[in-house]
Amino acid sequence: MSKKKQGGIGETIRTVIYAVLIALVVRTVAYEPFNIPSGSMIPTLLVGDYLFVSKFSYGYSRHSFPFSAAPIDGRVMGSAPERGDVAVFKFPGDNSTDYIKRVIGLPGDTVQVQMGRLFINGEQVERERIEDFVIRDHFGNVRRLGRFIETLPDGRKHEILEESDFERYDNTPLFQVPEDHYFMMGDNRDHSEDSRGSVGYVPAENLVGRAQVLFFSTDGSARLWEVWRWPFAIRWDRLFQSVT
Repeated sequence: MSKKKQGGIGETIRTVIYAVLIALVVRTVAYEPFNIPSGSMIPTLLVGDYLFVSKFSYGYSRHSFPFSAAPIDGRVMGSAPERGDVAVFKFPGDNSTDYIKRVIGLPGDTVQVQMGRLFINGEQVERERIEDFVIRDHFGNVRRLGRFIETLPDGRKHEILEESDFERYDNTPLFQVPEDHYFMMGDNRDHSEDSRGSVGYVPAENLVGRAQVLFFSTDGSARLWEVWRWPFAIRWDRLFQSVT
């Protein structure tokens, strides 16, 4: 009886170890889950969104592995991001904090913001005003924010928020994106710390992966133990939506 019990415990431990190893492999080479803790990518991504990031989209670097522990120099099996991709990367200031922004400038591009308008390689990027984005602030007040469809030079479209054209980072110097680096911006233009400020240019090595699909979203109105409120806190219309 004792041998059976010991054998059962051993089998359970082995099963747990195998499950952990499989999860680590999947997380490293295929898909990794991330959650959105800030509003810098509104309206594309909301606080409380959970999404999968494809690790294979841009190949692999040391930052593709837990704790950036792999002894890899540069990228392996790499492919370049496309302008307009929503990408997760390690903040160049510490090489450990995860950021998520949109790829705006490619290596060799010039990028500048003047009076709130984005210029890429000297050409003003088209934007079209659409209906306001309605949001409730921390005090419960309803706010209406200017929402636009921005069309990048290759024709890709995405939504941005711009409260005014006179905020921080609405007038910047001319940036020249270095080789093997990228210029990243948040879609919530007046509330994003990105390549216009402390983030700076993002090395290709720091890319983690491309945001692919939302698998869960909650508005935060239900605490973990408030099971009866979960159905009302989940943003059902956002589940399994592609990130574009």
